[in-house]
Amino acid sequence: MQTARYILFDFDGTLADTLDLAFTLYNRIAGEYGCEPLKPEDKQIIAGGRPQDLLREYNMPMKKLGLITLRIRKDIHDQVPHMKPFEGIKEAVTALKERGYRLGIITSNARSNVGLFLENNGMDRLFDFVYSGKSIFGKDKVFRRMFHKKNISPSDAIYIGDETRDIEACKKVGIPIVSVTWGMNNREILSTLQPDQMAHSTQEIIRCIDNILVHR
Repeated sequence: MQTARYILFDFDGTLADTLDLAFTLYNRIAGEYGCEPLKPEDKQIIAGGRPQDLLREYNMPMKKLGLITLRIRKDIHDQVPHMKPFEGIKEAVTALKERGYRLGIITSNARSNVGLFLENNGMDRLFDFVYSGKSIFGKDKVFRRMFHKKNISPSDAIYIGDETRDIEACKKVGIPIVSVTWGMNNREILSTLQPDQMAHSTQEIIRCIDNILVHR
């Protein structure tokens, strides 16, 4: 079985249970940007849609989404002390660390937010680095910048993420992905993009990584 040196994680919706918080913060500021608050049923619509399709459905200009995202990223800082990891994710990450993998986080969230979250939840010693990069649809560009800066080859890494755009970006840069189904997008929409593996619980992450390495 071939090996990978790096296991790279998305943050929001993969490691950190922040989705309900993001909806709450969005609704708090929506009116300031001329937007309607999200209703409970909108969560299911968003979970089953791709970002580019949802922007059209909700008549959201890209520029406005960028502004709102930056605002939420700023406002979320005060909520970091209350943020928790998904159940079982700390144990899964610890097991990967004990196997000798180098672990990283690639996120659009602020490094300060991620660092505080990791420290508050006793996970700060598990990760080798946190890379923060802005992206709405161009997450592959964030990957490429990170690979260059950290001197990592895509063939030497596996990514763990929860969104359709994670799958699309990984296919563009040639990195295998384990898509998790407890985050932003549901299993139905994720499966249509054919990720390398899908984990339906945190306990399945290691098995999915092993399956990728066996078939690489």
